[in-house]
Amino acid sequence: MQERYGPEAPAFDLTGAEAVLEGMLRRGSCRAFTDAPVDPGLIELLCATALASPTKSDLQQRDIIVLRDPGLRQQLCDLVAGQAWVQGAPNLLVFCGNNRRQRRLHALRGHPFANDHLDAFFNAAVDAGIALSAFVTAAEAVGLGCCPISAVRNEAAAVSDLLGLPDHVFPVAGLALGVPVEGAQPMSMRLPLTQTVHVDRYNEDGLDAAIADYDQRRAAAQPYAQQRGVAAFGQAETYGWSEDKTRQYALPERETFGEFVRSKGFDLG
Repeated sequence: MQERYGPEAPAFDLTGAEAVLEGMLRRGSCRAFTDAPVDPGLIELLCATALASPTKSDLQQRDIIVLRDPGLRQQLCDLVAGQAWVQGAPNLLVFCGNNRRQRRLHALRGHPFANDHLDAFFNAAVDAGIALSAFVTAAEAVGLGCCPISAVRNEAAAVSDLLGLPDHVFPVAGLALGVPVEGAQPMSMRLPLTQTVHVDRYNEDGLDAAIADYDQRRAAAQPYAQQRGVAAFGQAETYGWSEDKTRQYALPERETFGEFVRSKGFDLG
Protein backbone atom coordinates (compact mmCIF):
# COMPACT_ATOMS: atom_id res chain seq x y z
CA MET A 1 0.00 0.00 0.00
CA GLN A 2 2.73 2.48 0.94
CA GLU A 3 4.76 1.66 -2.17
CA ARG A 4 1.76 2.20 -4.41
CA TYR A 5 0.02 5.15 -2.73
CA GLY A 6 2.67 6.79 -0.58
CA PRO A 7 3.76 6.82 3.08
CA GLU A 8 0.40 8.04 4.39
CA ALA A 9 -1.53 5.09 2.91
CA PRO A 10 -3.21 2.97 5.60
CA ALA A 11 -2.13 -0.57 6.40
CA PHE A 12 -4.73 -3.33 6.48
CA ASP A 13 -4.98 -6.83 7.88
CA LEU A 14 -5.47 -8.94 4.77
CA THR A 15 -5.90 -12.23 6.60
CA GLY A 16 -7.86 -14.62 4.40
CA ALA A 17 -7.53 -12.52 1.26
CA GLU A 18 -3.79 -12.00 0.92
CA ALA A 19 -3.29 -13.66 -2.45
CA VAL A 20 -6.10 -11.88 -4.30
CA LEU A 21 -5.75 -8.40 -2.83
CA GLU A 22 -1.96 -8.36 -2.74
CA GLY A 23 -1.86 -9.46 -6.36
CA MET A 24 -4.24 -6.67 -7.34
CA LEU A 25 -2.32 -4.08 -5.33
CA ARG A 26 1.00 -5.15 -6.85
CA ARG A 27 -0.18 -5.51 -10.45
CA GLY A 28 1.55 -3.75 -13.30
CA SER A 29 1.04 -3.62 -17.05
CA CYS A 30 3.14 -6.13 -18.99
CA ARG A 31 4.72 -5.14 -22.30
CA ALA A 32 7.28 -7.92 -22.64
CA PHE A 33 6.28 -11.56 -23.08
CA THR A 34 8.02 -14.92 -23.45
CA ASP A 35 7.38 -17.22 -26.41
CA ALA A 36 5.43 -19.64 -24.21
CA PRO A 37 1.96 -20.31 -25.67
CA VAL A 38 -1.24 -19.71 -23.75
CA ASP A 39 -3.74 -22.56 -24.00
CA PRO A 40 -6.78 -21.41 -26.04
CA GLY A 41 -8.94 -23.22 -23.49
CA LEU A 42 -7.51 -21.01 -20.74
CA ILE A 43 -8.25 -17.89 -22.78
CA GLU A 44 -11.82 -19.09 -23.21
CA LEU A 45 -12.07 -19.65 -19.44
CA LEU A 46 -10.73 -16.14 -18.81
CA CYS A 47 -13.32 -14.73 -21.22
CA ALA A 48 -16.05 -16.59 -19.35
CA THR A 49 -14.73 -15.24 -16.06
CA ALA A 50 -14.62 -11.70 -17.42
CA LEU A 51 -18.16 -11.88 -18.74
CA ALA A 52 -19.38 -13.00 -15.31
CA SER A 53 -18.52 -9.50 -14.05
CA PRO A 54 -21.20 -6.88 -13.30
CA THR A 55 -23.20 -5.51 -16.22
CA LYS A 56 -25.67 -2.63 -16.22
CA SER A 57 -29.20 -3.94 -15.59
CA ASP A 58 -28.15 -7.41 -16.79
CA LEU A 59 -28.07 -6.05 -20.35
CA GLN A 60 -24.73 -7.78 -21.11
CA GLN A 61 -23.60 -5.18 -23.61
CA ARG A 62 -20.00 -6.31 -24.14
CA ASP A 63 -18.24 -8.76 -26.42
CA ILE A 64 -14.65 -10.03 -26.62
CA ILE A 65 -12.93 -10.75 -29.93
CA VAL A 66 -9.94 -13.12 -29.67
CA LEU A 67 -7.61 -12.69 -32.64
CA ARG A 68 -6.16 -16.01 -33.76
CA ASP A 69 -5.70 -15.42 -37.49
CA PRO A 70 -2.05 -14.32 -38.04
CA GLY A 71 -3.03 -11.94 -40.82
CA LEU A 72 -5.64 -10.17 -38.71
CA ARG A 73 -3.22 -9.96 -35.78
CA GLN A 74 -0.61 -8.33 -37.99
CA GLN A 75 -3.11 -5.85 -39.39
CA LEU A 76 -4.16 -4.87 -35.86
CA CYS A 77 -0.51 -4.44 -34.91
CA ASP A 78 -0.04 -2.20 -37.95
CA LEU A 79 -3.02 -0.06 -36.87
CA VAL A 80 -1.46 0.55 -33.45
CA ALA A 81 2.02 1.04 -34.87
CA GLY A 82 2.77 3.69 -32.25
CA GLN A 83 2.78 0.85 -29.68
CA ALA A 84 5.71 -1.17 -31.07
CA TRP A 85 5.70 -3.63 -28.16
CA VAL A 86 2.29 -4.97 -29.26
CA GLN A 87 4.05 -6.86 -32.07
CA GLY A 88 5.65 -9.14 -29.48
CA ALA A 89 2.42 -10.00 -27.67
CA PRO A 90 1.53 -13.67 -28.28
CA ASN A 91 -2.21 -13.07 -27.86
CA LEU A 92 -4.37 -10.09 -28.77
CA LEU A 93 -7.99 -9.49 -27.82
CA VAL A 94 -10.37 -6.59 -28.44
CA PHE A 95 -13.10 -5.68 -25.96
CA CYS A 96 -16.18 -4.16 -27.58
CA GLY A 97 -19.27 -2.37 -26.42
CA ASN A 98 -22.39 -3.91 -27.94
CA ASN A 99 -25.70 -2.05 -27.96
CA ARG A 100 -26.78 -3.97 -31.08
CA ARG A 101 -28.21 -7.00 -29.25
CA GLN A 102 -30.41 -4.77 -27.10
CA ARG A 103 -31.88 -3.15 -30.18
CA ARG A 104 -32.44 -6.58 -31.72
CA LEU A 105 -34.33 -7.64 -28.60
CA HIS A 106 -36.67 -4.67 -29.08
CA ALA A 107 -37.32 -5.73 -32.67
CA LEU A 108 -37.98 -9.32 -31.60
CA ARG A 109 -40.30 -8.38 -28.73
CA GLY A 110 -42.05 -5.54 -30.57
CA HIS A 111 -41.17 -2.82 -28.06
CA PRO A 112 -39.91 0.68 -28.98
CA PHE A 113 -36.29 1.57 -28.27
CA ALA A 114 -37.03 4.74 -26.32
CA ASN A 115 -33.53 5.50 -25.04
CA ASP A 116 -31.59 6.23 -28.19
CA HIS A 117 -29.27 8.85 -26.68
CA LEU A 118 -25.84 9.17 -25.08
CA ASP A 119 -26.65 6.73 -22.27
CA ALA A 120 -27.04 3.86 -24.74
CA PHE A 121 -23.44 4.31 -25.87
CA PHE A 122 -22.17 5.00 -22.36
CA ASN A 123 -23.72 1.88 -20.83
CA ALA A 124 -22.16 -0.38 -23.46
CA ALA A 125 -18.74 1.30 -23.13
CA VAL A 126 -18.78 0.93 -19.33
CA ASP A 127 -19.88 -2.71 -19.62
CA ALA A 128 -16.89 -3.42 -21.87
CA GLY A 129 -14.56 -1.65 -19.46
CA ILE A 130 -15.81 -3.70 -16.51
CA ALA A 131 -15.26 -6.93 -18.46
CA LEU A 132 -11.76 -5.80 -19.46
CA SER A 133 -10.85 -5.13 -15.83
CA ALA A 134 -12.22 -8.51 -14.72
CA PHE A 135 -10.27 -10.28 -17.47
CA VAL A 136 -7.02 -8.62 -16.40
CA THR A 137 -7.56 -9.58 -12.76
CA ALA A 138 -8.36 -13.17 -13.69
CA ALA A 139 -5.42 -13.49 -16.10
CA GLU A 140 -2.93 -12.13 -13.61
CA ALA A 141 -4.30 -14.46 -10.93
CA VAL A 142 -3.19 -17.42 -13.06
CA GLY A 143 0.26 -15.98 -13.74
CA LEU A 144 -0.26 -14.23 -17.07
CA GLY A 145 0.65 -10.68 -17.96
CA CYS A 146 -1.65 -8.14 -19.62
CA CYS A 147 -1.64 -4.62 -20.97
CA PRO A 148 -4.72 -2.80 -22.30
CA ILE A 149 -4.29 -1.10 -25.69
CA SER A 150 -6.35 2.09 -25.84
CA ALA A 151 -4.64 2.94 -29.15
CA VAL A 152 -7.25 0.84 -30.98
CA ARG A 153 -9.46 3.94 -30.62
CA ASN A 154 -6.91 6.01 -32.54
CA GLU A 155 -8.00 4.07 -35.63
CA ALA A 156 -11.47 3.09 -34.45
CA ALA A 157 -13.06 3.00 -37.91
CA ALA A 158 -10.25 0.88 -39.37
CA VAL A 159 -10.30 -1.50 -36.38
CA SER A 160 -14.06 -1.76 -36.71
CA ASP A 161 -13.77 -2.64 -40.40
CA LEU A 162 -10.98 -5.13 -39.70
CA LEU A 163 -13.08 -6.99 -37.13
CA GLY A 164 -16.36 -6.72 -39.05
CA LEU A 165 -18.13 -4.76 -36.32
CA PRO A 166 -21.69 -3.84 -37.36
CA ASP A 167 -23.68 -0.77 -36.31
CA HIS A 168 -23.90 -0.20 -32.54
CA VAL A 169 -20.82 -2.40 -31.86
CA PHE A 170 -17.55 -0.54 -31.27
CA PRO A 171 -14.02 -1.20 -29.98
CA VAL A 172 -13.29 0.04 -26.46
CA ALA A 173 -9.78 -1.34 -25.92
CA GLY A 174 -7.43 -4.04 -27.07
CA LEU A 175 -5.56 -6.31 -24.69
CA ALA A 176 -2.15 -7.95 -25.01
CA LEU A 177 -1.89 -11.24 -23.15
CA GLY A 178 0.85 -13.75 -22.51
CA VAL A 179 3.42 -15.20 -20.14
CA PRO A 180 5.40 -12.24 -18.81
CA VAL A 181 9.14 -11.89 -19.02
CA GLU A 182 10.50 -11.83 -15.48
CA GLY A 183 10.45 -8.29 -14.12
CA ALA A 184 8.26 -7.01 -16.97
CA GLN A 185 5.35 -5.93 -14.77
CA PRO A 186 6.56 -2.83 -12.92
CA MET A 187 4.13 -1.42 -10.37
CA SER A 188 3.23 2.18 -11.17
CA MET A 189 2.83 4.45 -8.18
CA ARG A 190 -0.58 6.07 -7.84
CA LEU A 191 -1.84 9.40 -6.52
CA PRO A 192 -2.37 9.42 -2.75
CA LEU A 193 -5.73 8.10 -1.57
CA THR A 194 -6.36 11.42 0.20
CA GLN A 195 -6.95 12.90 -3.27
CA THR A 196 -8.86 10.08 -4.94
CA VAL A 197 -11.08 8.63 -2.18
CA HIS A 198 -13.68 11.05 -0.82
CA VAL A 199 -16.13 10.80 2.08
CA ASP A 200 -19.63 12.20 1.56
CA ARG A 201 -18.55 15.04 -0.75
CA TYR A 202 -15.86 15.69 -3.33
CA ASN A 203 -12.89 17.50 -1.77
CA GLU A 204 -9.73 18.68 -3.53
CA ASP A 205 -8.13 20.55 -0.63
CA GLY A 206 -4.37 20.22 -0.87
CA LEU A 207 -4.48 18.88 -4.43
CA ASP A 208 -1.66 21.03 -5.85
CA ALA A 209 0.70 20.17 -3.01
CA ALA A 210 -0.21 16.49 -3.27
CA ILE A 211 0.57 16.50 -7.00
CA ALA A 212 3.92 18.18 -6.43
CA ASP A 213 4.81 15.62 -3.75
CA TYR A 214 3.65 12.75 -5.94
CA ASP A 215 5.70 14.04 -8.89
CA GLN A 216 8.79 14.15 -6.70
CA ARG A 217 8.29 10.70 -5.16
CA ARG A 218 7.53 9.06 -8.48
CA ALA A 219 10.41 10.73 -10.33
CA ALA A 220 12.79 9.51 -7.64
CA ALA A 221 11.51 5.93 -7.59
CA GLN A 222 10.16 5.44 -11.14
CA PRO A 223 11.65 8.03 -13.51
CA TYR A 224 10.38 8.18 -17.09
CA ALA A 225 12.80 6.64 -19.57
CA GLN A 226 12.21 9.51 -21.99
CA GLN A 227 10.29 12.75 -22.17
CA ARG A 228 7.16 13.03 -24.27
CA GLY A 229 6.77 15.59 -27.06
CA VAL A 230 10.27 17.06 -26.90
CA ALA A 231 9.90 18.57 -30.39
CA ALA A 232 6.85 20.53 -29.24
CA PHE A 233 7.73 21.28 -25.62
CA GLY A 234 11.49 21.02 -25.31
CA GLN A 235 13.56 19.08 -22.77
CA ALA A 236 12.36 19.75 -19.22
CA GLU A 237 14.92 20.02 -16.44
CA THR A 238 12.60 18.15 -14.10
CA TYR A 239 10.08 15.74 -15.58
CA GLY A 240 7.37 14.09 -13.52
CA TRP A 241 3.94 12.56 -13.88
CA SER A 242 2.03 15.83 -14.17
CA GLU A 243 4.36 17.11 -16.92
CA ASP A 244 4.06 13.84 -18.83
CA LYS A 245 0.26 13.72 -18.64
CA THR A 246 -0.26 17.37 -19.54
CA ARG A 247 2.09 17.02 -22.51
CA GLN A 248 0.06 14.00 -23.63
CA TYR A 249 -3.21 15.92 -23.59
CA ALA A 250 -1.71 19.16 -24.93
CA LEU A 251 -1.59 17.55 -28.38
CA PRO A 252 -4.74 16.59 -30.36
CA GLU A 253 -5.77 12.95 -30.12
CA ARG A 254 -8.82 11.01 -31.38
CA GLU A 255 -10.62 14.14 -32.58
CA THR A 256 -12.75 11.99 -34.91
CA PHE A 257 -13.87 9.42 -32.31
CA GLY A 258 -17.23 11.14 -31.76
CA GLU A 259 -17.80 11.14 -35.49
CA PHE A 260 -16.97 7.42 -35.59
CA VAL A 261 -19.42 6.64 -32.77
CA ARG A 262 -22.17 8.53 -34.59
CA SER A 263 -21.31 6.62 -37.77
CA LYS A 264 -22.06 3.41 -35.84
CA GLY A 265 -25.63 4.60 -35.37
CA PHE A 266 -25.47 6.22 -31.92
CA ASP A 267 -27.26 9.47 -31.12
CA LEU A 268 -25.02 11.21 -28.59
CA GLY A 269 -27.51 14.00 -27.88
